[in-house]
Amino acid sequence: MDEERALYIVRAGEAGAIERVLRDYSDKHRATFKFESTDEDKRKKLCEGIFKVLVKDVPTTCQVCCLEVLRILSRDKKILVPVTTKENMQILLRLAKLNESDDSLEKVSEFPVIVESLKCLCNIVFNSQMAQQLSLELNLAAKLCNLLRKCKDRKFINDIKCFDLRLLFLLSLLHTDIRSQLRYELQGLPLLTQILESAFSIKWTDEYESVIDHNGPPLSPQETDCAIEALKALFNVTVDSWKVHKESDSHQFRVMAAVLRHCLLIVGPTEDKTEELHSNAVNLLSNVPVSCLDVLICPLTHEETTQEATTLDELPSDKTAEKETVLKNNTMVYNGMNMEAIHVLLNFMEKRIDKGSSYREGLTPVLSLLTECSRAHRNIRKFLKDQVLPPLRDVTNRPEVGSTVRNKLVRLMTHVDLGVKQIAAEFLFVLCKERVDSLLKYTGYGNAAGLLAARGLLAGGRGDNWYSEDEDTDTEEYKNAKPNINLITGHLEEPMPNPIDEMTEEQKEYEAMKLVNMLDKLSRRANVKDLHQDGG
Repeated sequence: MDEERALYIVRAGEAGAIERVLRDYSDKHRATFKFESTDEDKRKKLCEGIFKVLVKDVPTTCQVCCLEVLRILSRDKKILVPVTTKENMQILLRLAKLNESDDSLEKVSEFPVIVESLKCLCNIVFNSQMAQQLSLELNLAAKLCNLLRKCKDRKFINDIKCFDLRLLFLLSLLHTDIRSQLRYELQGLPLLTQILESAFSIKWTDEYESVIDHNGPPLSPQETDCAIEALKALFNVTVDSWKVHKESDSHQFRVMAAVLRHCLLIVGPTEDKTEELHSNAVNLLSNVPVSCLDVLICPLTHEETTQEATTLDELPSDKTAEKETVLKNNTMVYNGMNMEAIHVLLNFMEKRIDKGSSYREGLTPVLSLLTECSRAHRNIRKFLKDQVLPPLRDVTNRPEVGSTVRNKLVRLMTHVDLGVKQIAAEFLFVLCKERVDSLLKYTGYGNAAGLLAARGLLAGGRGDNWYSEDEDTDTEEYKNAKPNINLITGHLEEPMPNPIDEMTEEQKEYEAMKLVNMLDKLSRRANVKDLHQDGG
């Protein structure tokens, strides 16, 4: 009934009446995502009628109402077949200012039309294969990049950027050929990186170092959404970068990694938005060639170095193991390097473990990233070793029992998901410089058996990768407990009582004679067996 009334007014009414009826329809169906099949034909005709209105000279408010209803109707895949034509796609491209002839975005009154047109294109491209093919024919990716260049430094049009980026993400997700076009022909990597810089308002202090204001305000919801869409689009653009990395691209990847470091050190408007932002940053960092991830850490400034030295002097002399890692003015410092970003990644990983679900999708990307960083960069590995596997002192509990990061990772080594337990074990193995004896000290043989069997290291040894020769230092507590540690379980066990201690002298003599007789019988049997063999 709603469709009939709206269709009648759209076909015969004037702009004001069309605007009113479509606004009513939009308000009523704003949250509708499932439609009755009986009204399918009416919805198709309503879409066709709306496109006819959009080519007329109607007020902006009427255009917005038309596009809002079209966006709602485009949620239904079945009605898109007849309305997804090249002509209709071009109408939406014109309204979204995606034609090359549109040089500027000066009329603020047109912004709602642009945003709603982009929303419609997102729905139509996602739900219609015909629209996806037409997007290639109309070179939509290039038009979207052109629109981004017009508005990349203008914060008051974040909604336009956000849905432009979402459409770019959808195109690069649905068409792998577009990824290559974005990367090379359209220079999508530097363009999208600049969009992120703009969203984060980054100020550079050095080539790959930015100003971090820990007391600054969080990102706005619009800036956060825009950044998340840019991160997702960049992920598709760089998804195969680790395979085809060229030396000439090193600078651009390092700039992107530096922007992602900044991303990890800021927060969104809510805790959930911050986690979503950081999650997408982690996914994108996984595409960065590992040699370019050195920018995640940076040397301290002269002022920070002075502060660190003061902090080290303040630590008690018996805390030598902790002296390398200090926290000063919210900055995690290790061996003269700023480790804030790595510490954020470590905390992010622990939060994902604590969730207790969706480990493959939520946990393995950050674990893989930390593993590769540790394997390639010595300072990162040593810092993570210090945080995850500090020198052992209390070995009374099994390695998997407790609430430390080590305990949580050791528990994952026996997880039912093969991929999860493999990457958790690999991470700990790399922190131990791929030395079997060091891994067993922290995990126990039972927990590590799966990894060692897969690598052919059950008898001991070390992995194939080379690491520095700096040795682990055992605490006095561990050295004293080591003789009584069960190698299988990895924890200290109380020594078993000696049954001989409670025997009388007569009982001891009796047991000794039993042992002598048993040895004598064994010896005679062996001699008889030898005689039979010689006789044969």
